[in-house]
Amino acid sequence: MVNWITTDGLTDYEAAVAFMEDRAAAIAEGRAEECIWLVEHPPLYTAGTSARPADLVDPDRFPVHTTKRGGQYTYHGPGQRVAYVMLDVGRRGRDVRCFVRDLERWVIATLDTFNIKGEVRPGRVGVWVERPEKPPRPDGTPREDKIAAIGIRLRKWVSFHGISLNVDPDLKHFSGIVPCGISDHGVTSLVDLGLPVTMADLDVALRQTFEASVRARE
Repeated sequence: MVNWITTDGLTDYEAAVAFMEDRAAAIAEGRAEECIWLVEHPPLYTAGTSARPADLVDPDRFPVHTTKRGGQYTYHGPGQRVAYVMLDVGRRGRDVRCFVRDLERWVIATLDTFNIKGEVRPGRVGVWVERPEKPPRPDGTPREDKIAAIGIRLRKWVSFHGISLNVDPDLKHFSGIVPCGISDHGVTSLVDLGLPVTMADLDVALRQTFEASVRARE
């Protein structure tokens, strides 16, 4: 059984990491249930294990937290739902790539409930949406914006960190970094796509689609 926790207000990032590490250890030792924790953070940047210093464009804009999750620089802030997934990957097949794909599918299924087609792209972790209303890229391909980022860490086959999905953050805040090291695409949100979705709406969809995927595997 997965324990769902939703925290109102803005959660301190270092406190969140401490909670995740403690909970992941407890899950690995059989002392706690798996957990999905839904939070928002104050504006900040995080540097994953593959972060390149040159991608931190404005280092003095917001606090920068070095983290041991996979990936590069990401932004967290108000209006963005962060779903921290503390799940037993050991009993889910011990396949990290498959687990990340499952997280991508979860995001895509969630977006589908709002009639948004989310897609994945080779070499670009996360979930993307095409923007046909924007001018095409110089090579003629459609513009694509990132709507969700994914970065996890495993300890004793228990995951922590997770996904961030943009509901209505200040998209200008992403300009202080090269998000996930990708400079030739933009960033979007549910509200930017013209959908008046609330955080509560998204939370309901996240839980429904996650539980539907669990039932489908049983």
